[in-house]
Amino acid sequence: MKKIIICGLGAVGLTYAAKFKGKCDLRILVDSDRLERYSNNKPVFNGKTMDFEYILPEKKDFTADLIIIATKAQGLLSAVKNIKNFVGNNTIIISLLNGVSSEEIIASEYPQASVLHSYFIGHSAVRIGNSVTQDGVGEIVIEKNPIIIDLFERYEINYSCPNDILYSMWLKYTMNIFSNQTSAILNMTFGELKRNEAFIGFAKKIIAEVCLIAEKRGVNNLDNLERDALNALSKMCDDGKTSMHQDILAGRKTEVDIFAGEIIRLGKKYNIETPYNQVLYDLIKIKEEDNEHRFYSS
Repeated sequence: MKKIIICGLGAVGLTYAAKFKGKCDLRILVDSDRLERYSNNKPVFNGKTMDFEYILPEKKDFTADLIIIATKAQGLLSAVKNIKNFVGNNTIIISLLNGVSSEEIIASEYPQASVLHSYFIGHSAVRIGNSVTQDGVGEIVIEKNPIIIDLFERYEINYSCPNDILYSMWLKYTMNIFSNQTSAILNMTFGELKRNEAFIGFAKKIIAEVCLIAEKRGVNNLDNLERDALNALSKMCDDGKTSMHQDILAGRKTEVDIFAGEIIRLGKKYNIETPYNQVLYDLIKIKEEDNEHRFYSS
């Protein structure tokens, strides 16, 4: 595997673009607006200006061995559309988006490709404008595939292959739901969340709602979900901020629709009440509307 495309140069996408740069035939898929933006204002990773080779969606002479989708949730549908000319019968696609539904969306559009369940877990990156800082602590968690394992070993990409990838994905999803959203609402770091007993009690109520939904989705070992999710929180660096917290501070749209919004939608589907996620959803939407007035009003 040598021909690799990355969609998205946010915190996660830029982290892996920097890791693959110089080791393979790497292209960054962009639209014309982003091409102009990156050409005039090059991405910066850990203080180093990065020069990448960019590729536009209309290009037709490049079939990727691996496509990594690392956009925000809002960009998934555009990314799925834009990779069309680069997907072949042997292409592997991995999505590092938050949430638990992107693989299904991608596979339905490209049944000829191998779409592997995967996600990124690690210390939060800090993104300011076109600059990303990340301390190197993190890995791609992915379902077992010998081709990808060989690639990651060869290029020294940290990874793990859990025995139950579905449970692992829902564990990460659960942590995003109770930590990302509350941190954004309360303006709290990981350390402040960890030390707050009232927050831990609130988090357990949110996790209980997620458990009920996950059970309907066929996830196993849910008796361990609360323990494992809170243990994952305990390992986060104290001064780190969740991605949604950073989005709110920067006036960006959040991924609330794939967190609380998705739990609410699935709750309605399975006739399960989700009042705590409804509160989180409503409060984040209030924050987003307030940001619209503060950041973008003339």
